[in-house]
Amino acid sequence: MKYAIVDIGSNSMRLTVYEVGNNNFKILLKQRIIAGLASYVKDGRLTEKGIECAADSLLEFKETIDAFKIKNISVFATASLRNIANTNEAVNKISAATGYNIEVISGEEEAILGYIGATHNHPDNGVTVIDIGGASTEITAFTESGSHNAVSFPTGSLKLYGECVKKVLPGKGAVKRIENEIKKTIDINKISEFANHNSIVCLGGTSRAIFKIARYMFEMPSDDNVITKEKFDEICEYMLKCNKKAFNLILKTEPERMHTIIPGLLILKYIADRLDVKSISVSKYGVREGYLCKNILNQEPESTATLKTEK
Repeated sequence: MKYAIVDIGSNSMRLTVYEVGNNNFKILLKQRIIAGLASYVKDGRLTEKGIECAADSLLEFKETIDAFKIKNISVFATASLRNIANTNEAVNKISAATGYNIEVISGEEEAILGYIGATHNHPDNGVTVIDIGGASTEITAFTESGSHNAVSFPTGSLKLYGECVKKVLPGKGAVKRIENEIKKTIDINKISEFANHNSIVCLGGTSRAIFKIARYMFEMPSDDNVITKEKFDEICEYMLKCNKKAFNLILKTEPERMHTIIPGLLILKYIADRLDVKSISVSKYGVREGYLCKNILNQEPESTATLKTEK
């Protein structure tokens, strides 16, 4: 049976079509639209143009969903509609324009779903999962002893770009402003006692873009999803010079994230440095797969059943 899941994010909107059977799934199709909804937020509210942009993007996905004749459809929103003052208004207008019911998930639920997706078919004890989005960052940790925590912080790559970058691309001054904002917003003490200090698993488009840069810089195979902290530090040193060479590298690897990859890199650097990890990996699964496992396949791991969450 086919299922379609749409994730309305602050930077990008994503459609994934799955074939579900035998208590497992296979990805049939992925589509992405860089909608940049966070850039349409004014005075804490999603503007009419932002609402229209979200609805138009959903209607593009609807053409694909209809072509596949999919009847099982779930649409959820994360910080894009969660962290605005007019959530109900935006949801109602987008739903009226598209015919889709939209579920707005909490930051803590997003963290848990990302954790479930990242650990699908893998042992989940001793894993720390980081999901860097456009307007929020989630960290979920589970130790081998059974202690666990999930925290959502209201900052992300696109939000930091909008708040801290005065020109088209980040410069040295913007880097300092971004670093200061990250320090103010991400309280690492909320997660450090639970976190795996050897390795972290990353989710999200920003993390995948960073790994594209890693593969290019170090001539890694396309399916290599792990780098040492030393290699990550080399990437940071190169990219945070914010010079022409650094931005040319983004153009070669992930041009659509030209404006957000530096803020996302700084979030990951801040967390990795303070947890003093030895390696960083990126997961091919994330929040959408976690949503599928938990809400459709009913495969929530026992470790998340009593997961403690903090705001």
